[in-house]
Amino acid sequence: MRTLIIAITACTALAACEGTDLERGALGAGIAGGAAMATGGNVAGAAAAGGLAGVVCDDVTPQLCR
Repeated sequence: MRTLIIAITACTALAACEGTDLERGALGAGIAGGAAMATGGNVAGAAAAGGLAGVVCDDVTPQLCR
């Protein structure tokens, strides 16, 4: 099951730089939360950090996330 979650998370990460800040934030939260769940980490903390990273990624690193 962990392998499936990690694979889905990796595939979803490829689409993380699309759309609006809200869409990137939701994807970031989902990806980080899924990864934390698969590895036994803090899901809420990871989802919050992933959501924040998704929202600001185009502002901080515009060459990587447009």
